Amino acid sequence: MQLRFSTGGKAATTLNVDVTHFIIAGWAGRDKEAVLHHICELEALGVPAPGAVPLFYRVAVNQLSQQSQLEVVGEQTSGEAEPFVFSHRGELWVSLTSDHTDRHLETFSVALSKQACIKPVASAAWRMSDVTEHWDVLELSSWIKEQGKWVIYQQGTLASLLTPQDLLARYFNGGVAEEGVAMSCGTLGAIGGIRPSSEFRMALHDPVLNRTLEHAYTTGALPVVA
Repeated sequence: MQLRFSTGGKAATTLNVDVTHFIIAGWAGRDKEAVLHHICELEALGVPAPGAVPLFYRVAVNQLSQQSQLEVVGEQTSGEAEPFVFSHRGELWVSLTSDHTDRHLETFSVALSKQACIKPVASAAWRMSDVTEHWDVLELSSWIKEQGKWVIYQQGTLASLLTPQDLLARYFNGGVAEEGVAMSCGTLGAIGGIRPSSEFRMALHDPVLNRTLEHAYTTGALPVVA
């Protein structure tokens, strides 16, 4: 799956990235209490607790999309903003994704629910080397539209999540991510609880370098036919 990213800045360029291996890191919080909170909010929806934390899910690369209009089956799906890290030409880059998930299917199989929905990805990226030293202060936020108004859905710094380097090292047993590897690096708890919405916005803000990665998308629901 090829994705295209603008790097921005004075030396702006375009990255044409062939993603060959996509992983979603689940239960990736640094704070055990925050992880437990996320487990509990999913258990309230009928999702079984994980057997280990963090947990890594392989997802088909053709589920990645940079389009803003997507389709899902049914009304019980929702997004989660996450840092998106990928290896390209010998270095790591950072973008933004939504782990859009079928919440009904998730009560039966988390792995299958990850495969059921397209994963939206932003169209801009930063060099990991530019943000590594202040990674913890990066601010992750998302909004959903309810009754015609945007409401805050997630908000917090990346200090609450394991770093991408830690997650990749765990996944590869201490090895290095090869060219084409991409990982969705965990999420924050939902403010007011996880709930479906057909319109989703997300942002990753860097207060040190004063820049923001953003993406928004809508989902059209296809009928559930038995």
